[in-house]
Amino acid sequence: MSRLSPVNQARWARFRRNRRGYWSLWIFAVIFILSLFSELLANDRPLAVHFQDRWYFPVVKDYSESDFGGPLATRADYQDPWLRQQLESGWTLWAPVRFGANAINYATDVPFPSPPSGQNWLGTDANGGDVLARILYGTRISLLFGLMLTLTSSVIGVLAGAIQGYYGGKVDLWGQRFIEVWSGMPTLFLIILLSSVVQPGFWWLLAITVIFGWMSLVGVVRAEFLRTRNFDYIRAAQALGVSDRAIMWRHMLPNAMVATLTFLPFILCGSITTLTSLDFLGFGLPLGSPSLGELLLQGKNNLQAPWLGITAFFSLAILLSLLIFIGEAVRDAFDPGKAV
Repeated sequence: MSRLSPVNQARWARFRRNRRGYWSLWIFAVIFILSLFSELLANDRPLAVHFQDRWYFPVVKDYSESDFGGPLATRADYQDPWLRQQLESGWTLWAPVRFGANAINYATDVPFPSPPSGQNWLGTDANGGDVLARILYGTRISLLFGLMLTLTSSVIGVLAGAIQGYYGGKVDLWGQRFIEVWSGMPTLFLIILLSSVVQPGFWWLLAITVIFGWMSLVGVVRAEFLRTRNFDYIRAAQALGVSDRAIMWRHMLPNAMVATLTFLPFILCGSITTLTSLDFLGFGLPLGSPSLGELLLQGKNNLQAPWLGITAFFSLAILLSLLIFIGEAVRDAFDPGKAV
């Protein structure tokens, strides 16, 4: 903290004084880190196996049944009771949840979707997948998608707003007219239309949503650049022959980043909601991908299994609430009125 400037130290102190936002940041960080290591928390493969004086690591490498004394050279199925009995003769380290994102619990006698039990802590979905495992993997996909969408769209939006605000005139005029037309595009209907032509995937959805969602920060950055471009120190830098790029990067962008950082948690919240909505409508990730929106859809289609809808609802509600609390704390930290 000693390396921060006095202004940033004061902002960090105001952020910490907002206890709700400060603890929300820590909780969100823990959830994000745990989701990144979902394979170590929920996996139908053992993490490590010591069998007949040899070490195996199925979590990172495929093995055949013959490696564990089986007659076939096919890929090992660790849900097979015979193979599990073989592994009991050695030493096996399993994940806390013994089901992966697409693993099906064939050992249950209850029809799918089955209620919470000792095997499936949050029950199974309509396809027999473990709900807790799919929540972990779905949270990781949602957070990574939201972060990539937020960062990419923010970079494009800041760049467009900076160019409009700095040069003004016709550049600003034509830029605003283009944004007005582009923002009026029915994004959801276009995605639905394109989904009927192209098989949607993670990167395809990310590209489409970036193309139609980069305008959220343009107005804020443009207004800040329009305000500061006539300041004396900017005119002095121009008179001294400093390049436009250097002026925008060194002298004007830091002022615009204050408002930009304030909006980022709310943009991330909207990005996660976008992917969830597309998955719920059936135009998101490919079929079978772990997704919070897909789990919500299963909850709607299986009202006799309330654990599906309740789990998906609380997962999204907790995640989005944490982001809202963080955004409010960041807004208060950068608010000059809170410095008094």
